[in-house]
Amino acid sequence: MVKKNTKNVPEWMLVFSLIFFSLLINPVLAIDNPDAPDLISEFELREQTFLKKINNPRNGSRDYLIAYDNYQNFLNDEMNKAYHLVKSRLLTEQQQKLIHSQCNWIKFRNAEFELIENTWTHQEFGSSANMSRGSYRCAIIRSRVLQLLHYAKNYSGN
Repeated sequence: MVKKNTKNVPEWMLVFSLIFFSLLINPVLAIDNPDAPDLISEFELREQTFLKKINNPRNGSRDYLIAYDNYQNFLNDEMNKAYHLVKSRLLTEQQQKLIHSQCNWIKFRNAEFELIENTWTHQEFGSSANMSRGSYRCAIIRSRVLQLLHYAKNYSGN
C-alpha cells in the first residue's frame, strides 16, 4: 500500500477539491413551475400569423413591405409588453437599471437601423433591399423581445 503524503498539499487545495467533487456528485435540480405561462411559446405562437404573411410565395415587393411593416409593429408592441412585464417584477433600483438598459438598447437599435438603411439600398440590392431591410430590422427587435421574455420568465420577483 502506498501512503500519500498530504502534509505538502496546501489546506485550501484540499478544501477546494472536497467542494468541487461534492458538487459533481450532487445533482443540481432546476425547479420549473408547470403552471406558469410559457411566455416564449405564447409569443412564438402569436407571431406565426405575421411570419406566414412574410413567407407567402405569392408576395410581390409591396406585399413584403406591408408584411414586414406589420410584423415590425407587432414586435414593437410585444417588446413594450415584455418590457413592462419585467419592470413590474423588479424593485425600484432594479427598475432604474432596466430603464437605463432599455435606453441603451434603443440607441443600439437606432444605430443598427441607420446602418441597415444606408447599406441595403435599392441602388446596391434592387428590389430585394426592402426584404433585407425588413428582415434585419425585425430580427433586431425580435431578439430584444425574446431577451425580455427570458428575463420575465426567470425573474421570480420581489
